[in-house]
Amino acid sequence: MPRMSEEHLERRRRQILDAARACFIRNGVHATSMQDIFAEAGLSAGAVYRYFKSKTDIIEAITGTVIGDLHVFLAELVEHDPVLPLDEMVVRMTERVVKLSGPEGPMRLAPQAWALAMYDADLRHYVQQNVAGLRGHWIEYMRRCVAAGLLPADTDTEAAGKAIFGILPGFLLQRLIVEDITPEQLRTGVRTLIRSSLITPDATTPAATAPAATAPGATTGS
Repeated sequence: MPRMSEEHLERRRRQILDAARACFIRNGVHATSMQDIFAEAGLSAGAVYRYFKSKTDIIEAITGTVIGDLHVFLAELVEHDPVLPLDEMVVRMTERVVKLSGPEGPMRLAPQAWALAMYDADLRHYVQQNVAGLRGHWIEYMRRCVAAGLLPADTDTEAAGKAIFGILPGFLLQRLIVEDITPEQLRTGVRTLIRSSLITPDATTPAATAPAATAPGATTGS
């Protein structure tokens, strides 16, 4: 029997992942069985297990593609020269999230993967690594803001990066469940918070006379 070509193997692998993603989006990750995936793909159990030993492996493969995309995209934003203001960083990142979380988008599976990671040790380790990696980009962004003079030299960049990263899962949950938030609304919220942070506790006017755009999180204009 002739050996399968790399192209054929990749095509078959993609067939399985597309079938699994369709099942996950339609029925939910937890409720989808391997038998459901076999049926959706039109393949035997043996054919599927040749590529993936478990449903967890399939989940990791599906999420790995989108996470890789986000890593590359966010790294490019972080390294932008000059340093992008925070509101611009947030709006560009969330626009990417919107693009990947449409009706068939892989980002729709992210909250389900987070839930499964709470009790699946293998998946937890995988999700943990990816969350830490994405968060690391935001920490590096804060370091660049300090180096560029956009934040005080004594800024706790790790704490600041963790805080800003926390906005993104909240945006995704609101986008998927409440369905009433947009990247531009998030930009407006970030700008509002930055302007508020420039107000001293005993005054009603900004503590600094410089425009909010000098802060790392605000650009000029609407």
